[in-house]
Amino acid sequence: MDSERAARLDNIRTPRGRYAKGVRRRNEILAVALEVFATLGEKGALIKEIADRMGMSQAGVLRYFGSREGLLIWALAERDRLAKEKVAEETYADPISPMAATLRRSSDVAGLVRLYVSMAAASGFPDHPARDFFEVRNGDILAALREGLAELQVQGRIRADIDPDAIARLALAAADGIQHQWLIDPDVDMGGVIDTIVALVVDVAPPPDQAGNPDR
Repeated sequence: MDSERAARLDNIRTPRGRYAKGVRRRNEILAVALEVFATLGEKGALIKEIADRMGMSQAGVLRYFGSREGLLIWALAERDRLAKEKVAEETYADPISPMAATLRRSSDVAGLVRLYVSMAAASGFPDHPARDFFEVRNGDILAALREGLAELQVQGRIRADIDPDAIARLALAAADGIQHQWLIDPDVDMGGVIDTIVALVVDVAPPPDQAGNPDR
């Protein structure tokens, strides 16, 4: 990977330059944007609605994000940040279950789910503005899942012949795909699908030699 591309990807995790200016105002706009997107998704007069609520012009709103697509990407990044805060408040027995909890909360913000699904699909095009964001996002998620799953494998809670990377990719693919299915059929239990993956690949409790054997 060339240095310019590496710097661009790293900038997604730690924004610098013009995107780091006016942090407080930018965050205020993002809070309003999440409220608007939760209802409207990415369709409709989004920027106008956000600008009206902020008492700003549309150009003034976009100045903090560079473009309409930049605002959408920032909104998704803020959605992820808030989800991580929620996950950090709880303790989970495996690295996949937090995804189920996050998906259950997502059922209250259908517009943000629509925005995510739409942008995730569009990022499949190499020149789409969201490409770098999803490359970094997915890479970070997969790395965290692989690390956690590998630890469970060491504990004997995952079969030794299953590749942690394959499980991680299965979980991420399921999480992405089930959101699309839920948009079509709101009766789908998004979190339940992820719970099923956990039940199939992870033992609930560690084996006796890990939990402590009273005969030893």
